[in-house]
Amino acid sequence: MKNDILSALRPALVMTALFALLTGLLYPLATLGVGQLVFPHQANGSLIVKDGKVAGSELIGQAFSDARYFHGRPSAAGTGYDAGASSGSNLGPTSQALSDRVTKDVAALHAEHSGDVPADLVTTSGSGLDPDISVEAARWQIARVANARKLPEATVSKLVDDAIEQPLFGVLGEAHINVLALNRALDAARSR
Repeated sequence: MKNDILSALRPALVMTALFALLTGLLYPLATLGVGQLVFPHQANGSLIVKDGKVAGSELIGQAFSDARYFHGRPSAAGTGYDAGASSGSNLGPTSQALSDRVTKDVAALHAEHSGDVPADLVTTSGSGLDPDISVEAARWQIARVANARKLPEATVSKLVDDAIEQPLFGVLGEAHINVLALNRALDAARSR
């Protein structure tokens, strides 16, 4: 009886060890290797390096609050753009807390510019880390940024137009602008 149990248990233990090795070690290492060889920039976080220091990532938004910079979407991730606490706020459309926050944000934005506030400037993304804004949201901020930088609006508008990323294959998604890339272009234009 004891031999029967051991002979039945041995294949199960061998298969468990084999698949643990395959799926827990070999497959992740192979995936890591292929990622590093084929997509090294993306596999390492799509980091943007300036003067030898990491300035940010193309994939994660940042909190820009200075009037000289374009502002991204609000973040619900931790204390703001915290990749370790990535999540939405989970506040539903009938939430009073959400309504109060959006109303406060709209009032603050109206203080700097009149007109309808683009929705993505007052709503968070599902991850809370969205690095992009709509073209409409960027254009809505042109006057503030141009005024704060003492640049002609046409110059800032041209930078916005140059920063537009079209939908994937022309149909997937919407045209959008990476806020960090646009703000870096602004800084570069100022230094010329």
